Amino acid sequence: MPVFDSRSFKDHEQVVFCADAETGLKAIIAVHSTACGPAAGGIRFWDYAAAHKHVAPSDIAESRGEQDAVYDVLRLSRGMSYKNAMAGLRLGGGKSVIIGNPRKIGTPDLMRAFGRYINRLSGTYYAAEDVGTSPEMLAAAGQATRYVSGLDAGEFATGDPSPHTALGVFVSIQSAVRHRLGKSDLKGVRVAVQGVGHVGLYLVEHLIEAGAIVTVTDIVDANIEAAKSKGDVTVVDSKTIHAVDCDVFAPCALGGGLNPHTIPDIRATVIAGAANNQLEHEGIQDEDLRKRGILYAPDYVVNAGGIISVEAEVHQEKVSDAEREAKVLRIGDTLTKIFEVSDRESRPTGVIANEMAEDIIAKAAAKKKQLSSAA
Repeated sequence: MPVFDSRSFKDHEQVVFCADAETGLKAIIAVHSTACGPAAGGIRFWDYAAAHKHVAPSDIAESRGEQDAVYDVLRLSRGMSYKNAMAGLRLGGGKSVIIGNPRKIGTPDLMRAFGRYINRLSGTYYAAEDVGTSPEMLAAAGQATRYVSGLDAGEFATGDPSPHTALGVFVSIQSAVRHRLGKSDLKGVRVAVQGVGHVGLYLVEHLIEAGAIVTVTDIVDANIEAAKSKGDVTVVDSKTIHAVDCDVFAPCALGGGLNPHTIPDIRATVIAGAANNQLEHEGIQDEDLRKRGILYAPDYVVNAGGIISVEAEVHQEKVSDAEREAKVLRIGDTLTKIFEVSDRESRPTGVIANEMAEDIIAKAAAKKKQLSSAA
């Protein structure tokens, strides 16, 4: 299974492969950087082989799925380093993936087995909720380790981070609309939301309250019905949401949605959404978008609200909701700085954000090394 040769490998500190025959656990934990603090990032539970099963025998599909999982966890963990750095958090970047269908194998026993693997890292990595996992699953993992955050119960519990993530996306849309469209509010602004799960649904609420005209899609019917219950929304097919005639396209599903197949069809002027790794190829697709006059808000800056909420839990601190919300609202200011540099230098926003994040991490690493040498 390729790691060092993977195009998503970039100076990762540690990659751990986990397996438990009794529960069927197959998982990977990737720690990208601990320069700014302990690595933190969610547990993604996904059937990576599913996309290959209709075109390849089962054994080949499984192998390709495992390769996809490696690529995913490496890129996601690096994104967490950049996200936490740009949000000014005392956290490094890490991520984990559990391979398989959570509805079939996501038992409490499996989550406890994974919790034991997290515990072996002794606080190098703190896990949180992500696609395919729930607060209940995190609680099960938490029975085997204290290095789990975003829990519903406990002295320092911060609960579901989704509302804070959605608020960050909403603030990001406001910032991008103000910068590109010159509008101080979202009244009448047309927003297409791809994916209305936990985060997307909260985002839809914010948008409707702000007077935006909202179009949605999702592959889960119950999510669509939940979105319709929030107000007047238009529903379109999931295969065409990216091509909707709108002002803002908000990808809030899985990554890789901005690629050579979709970008030519995009009619939005702004892209700002919660999905991780929206660009299939960094530095290429964001430049394609820039040349087309589309303002791309770097995803790991946009979706930092959840980890901002969780930071205090990792550090065992009690922080008020108002304090956490104030940090989330600053996401808009960070994006404005990125947009201004991009305009001034005629370079992609994604490249600008990466350089800013890498500079923060490099300075933190140098300081950490200096303190270690002096000790």
